[in-house]
Amino acid sequence: MSTSNLTPKQRMQIARQEMPAQDPAVRRNNFGEVNLGMEAELAKLEAERCLQCRDPKCMKGCPVNVNIPRFLDLLTAGDMAGAANSLLSDNALPAVTGRVCPQETQCECECVRANRGSPVGIGYLERFVADWARSNQDAITLVNAAPKGKKVAVVGSGPAGLTAAGQLARRGYDVTVFEALHRAGGVLVYGIPEFRLPKKIVDQEVERLVQAGVKIECNVVVGRTYTVPELREQFDAIFIANGAGLPMFMNIPGEHYKGSYTANEYLTRVNLMAAYDPDSDTPIIKPRRVAVVGGGNVAMDAARTAQRMGAERVSIVYRRTKAEMPARAEEVHHAEEEGVAFDLLCAPVEIVANEKKWVTGLKCVRMELGAPDASGRRSPVAIPGSEFIIECDVVVSALGTRANPLLTQTCPDMKLDKRGNIVVDEKLMTSIPGVFAGGDIVRGAATVILAMGDGKRAAAAIDDYLMAKA
Repeated sequence: MSTSNLTPKQRMQIARQEMPAQDPAVRRNNFGEVNLGMEAELAKLEAERCLQCRDPKCMKGCPVNVNIPRFLDLLTAGDMAGAANSLLSDNALPAVTGRVCPQETQCECECVRANRGSPVGIGYLERFVADWARSNQDAITLVNAAPKGKKVAVVGSGPAGLTAAGQLARRGYDVTVFEALHRAGGVLVYGIPEFRLPKKIVDQEVERLVQAGVKIECNVVVGRTYTVPELREQFDAIFIANGAGLPMFMNIPGEHYKGSYTANEYLTRVNLMAAYDPDSDTPIIKPRRVAVVGGGNVAMDAARTAQRMGAERVSIVYRRTKAEMPARAEEVHHAEEEGVAFDLLCAPVEIVANEKKWVTGLKCVRMELGAPDASGRRSPVAIPGSEFIIECDVVVSALGTRANPLLTQTCPDMKLDKRGNIVVDEKLMTSIPGVFAGGDIVRGAATVILAMGDGKRAAAAIDDYLMAKA
């Protein structure tokens, strides 16, 4: 039951509150967070817009099934500790999802208010409550269940792995996370730029899990340091969440030239290896003109990063129109505000370079949209004789990623699909009993929140599996 004194009619009259943000002309030159967060008064006003529906469809749109009306109602009542504990009981990484989750296509698009205007700003409010929780750790009362005497290994410390680890620890399991890199967080630290997700926030979320009993071992490459069969001998169950970190290439002439990057390499150098810091010794080209190929969130991240690294002109090269772009609407909007150019209906055919093999341009062909493809989007068709060159010093390919076979090639009994992804059943168990998998290594490159949903489901399935064997 709602604690608000307002009637539904009064709530409907409240306009959606906007998130304060850095001025585009300023933020394009720094790596500070773009969205600045809401003040308490603004957040409570936005929470008042929630109608507290009897059948909250917003929850059905959330891959981790956050009880959205409950934490919003507590926020409206001014019970910040209650709202924080409610949110954290459902979501292991709310300060992350409040910043990078595509709420507009998930919980918010299911909000009944979207039928008559703007949906409740669920993502903004999730961030607000999560940030309050980070600053008020003493108010968090969640406790772990009694130890069950069972050990679970989690491979990968990205969103799926961290979510599963947190859920399993709360259920009383002894959890160890194995991370290949020198820092926990997976794509949250190497892929998503500082201006969208500050690394200190990821570190704080990880530390909260460590305080809850999760052990994290970095610099452990499963498939080299240990194999899955070796871990299976030491642990009662395993959850594989190592992501899909192998970049896809354009397969056009010139990809080997100096100044040609995959988005994975480019963003890892800038984010994880801190090339954005003027004092960093991480080598990276400081270009004048950059062409980023792709239309997803990673392409937007790479383009906006290149601009902050000092490029004078940055363009997104995409073979369809803006309407077909898979990137979040907010990311496209922010890129446009910051001056990123969009070369639409263009497809790259060759990277050109000078005699010293330094990139000088990207040869493209103009496209037009034909009949829909298997995904329902209209297929781009090349226009004969329309080739032209975009002058640039750096080309960044952001075409997505696929499964890295480093882990799976060491366990031949594990069933894979034709793309090299791990095959799982409805309980996320692989073909090896006691070994579960989720996130991008199963579904292919997807969103942070979908990976987290897999982590939460896997934790429940592992609990069921181990309790059945007890």
